[in-house]
Amino acid sequence: MQIENVDREEEFVAFVGIDWADQRHSWALQMTGASDIEQGILQHSPEAVEEWASRLAQRFNGRPVAIAIEQVRGSLVFMLSKYRHLVLFPVHPAAMASYRKSFRPSGAKNDPDDAFLLLDILTRHGKKLRQLNPDTEETRTLQFLVEERRKFVHEKTRHSNRLTAYLKQYFPQILDWFADVSSPVVGDLLERWPTLQHLQTAKPSTLRRFLAGHNCRHAELIDKRLSEIRHAVPATGDQAVLSSLSTAVTAVVRILREVRQAITDFDGQIEKLAQQHPDFAIFASFPGAGPVLAPRLMAALGTQRDRYTSAHQIQCYSGIAPVMESSGKQHWVHCRWACPKFLRQTFHEWALQSVKYSDWAKAYYEQQRARGKSCHTALRALAFKWIRILFRCWQDRRPYNETLYKGSLRCRTDSQQVGESSVQIVWKNVVGFSKVSAVRT
Repeated sequence: MQIENVDREEEFVAFVGIDWADQRHSWALQMTGASDIEQGILQHSPEAVEEWASRLAQRFNGRPVAIAIEQVRGSLVFMLSKYRHLVLFPVHPAAMASYRKSFRPSGAKNDPDDAFLLLDILTRHGKKLRQLNPDTEETRTLQFLVEERRKFVHEKTRHSNRLTAYLKQYFPQILDWFADVSSPVVGDLLERWPTLQHLQTAKPSTLRRFLAGHNCRHAELIDKRLSEIRHAVPATGDQAVLSSLSTAVTAVVRILREVRQAITDFDGQIEKLAQQHPDFAIFASFPGAGPVLAPRLMAALGTQRDRYTSAHQIQCYSGIAPVMESSGKQHWVHCRWACPKFLRQTFHEWALQSVKYSDWAKAYYEQQRARGKSCHTALRALAFKWIRILFRCWQDRRPYNETLYKGSLRCRTDSQQVGESSVQIVWKNVVGFSKVSAVRT
């Protein structure tokens, strides 16, 4: 969901702070102009929320009620956001924790008191909060899909590592014969022949048909694998190890098959939804923004172009821009810690992919590495530049043109061509990052 600045001309008839929990939510309510504070408990069920919201609508004749809550997304937010008279103001959990600590240095905490603190933040510092303003249904669907897909990719990695650990103990040859242990060919092979002893009993003709059926048609590679299978030595003969680990491997293989299918299903839905998005052509035009990253970039920026007034806001919000701390004569620049991690990961991974397809991006990345920057620092610096370009194309509703940008870059650097080995690109250091400055060749 997107968050935007509140229209302060809107008058709220009451203010509510809700400390959400798993089953019961504590709330505190204060009417505008009143000093008394009401409090209560809201059960976590659609029926209870419906009854509570209806009572507020009837009591205040449908006039807007401001609600402060420590969530941007979650079950309670989803329940409350469907009522037009309830206006939600998310409060960052870190801000809430610091606010609580200001008044309770001992660390004391309970739900009713937190509801009062949320109400206090809303009534005293409401101008600094942002109203929750959901994007279009299509964009939010895309946001949910790309995030959930990424979780399944992590699951695939986790189970692949688990499978590798099992195989190293009793069947390590598989890791040499196949590059990707999570691939369908490895899974089907292990499910059919879970140990080396089982595999060596198979006829060569059977193994050839099996490999050919999994698109392994390189004759020399097949002959090499069959020869190594025939001469392989078992890592262990302990039946306790072989029996238990082969059973575990079979179970993990089946899990990986389901995870791969889930990722494929997500890819199909994401591709269909992304191609229907009005900004698809813009995001798909960027180097490295393929079928996976282009939808993630679409979900990152959304469709509300008034949400950001500058590229710098995106750079800060996503965690790509660094943070500078200063005290007296000391200054410390470090990576931004509090940020949406999935959003930062999106820009970081896109910068990595762009190096493969963009000459100037590759030249800039290599210059950062040559200056002693780590891989991740160089990629964040590159993402910092890409966000400025992305923001301008997004605001102007026009696709990215690599040739046009390189021409503009040549004019600014007095270079004949960006990316050639004879061209020296000079960058001016700005708060730990870099920008283009004049070049003389």
